Amino acid sequence: MGRQIAGWLFILLGIIGLFLPFLQGVLFLFIGAIILAPEVPFFQRVIKKMEEKHPRTFARAKLFLHRLYPWGRKAKPDDQDTHENKTEIADLR
Repeated sequence: MGRQIAGWLFILLGIIGLFLPFLQGVLFLFIGAIILAPEVPFFQRVIKKMEEKHPRTFARAKLFLHRLYPWGRKAKPDDQDTHENKTEIADLR
């Protein structure tokens, strides 16, 4: 529940930020979409499309997260590092 509140709060700030010059609306929308992606199918599709368009950026983000949280992260069956992903991450270093 707290995750949804935080996600929708960022979405709201993003919408407001689109009209106010001192808020970065697109950034808040992106953060809200990432927070809500595991629970809201629409945001899952948006994030998946962005990952397909910008695979190198997402690989760098995954590398950053693996460095940031190297302990205790349970891998989901679709989140396992394949040889291809490891090679791609190694190329980014």
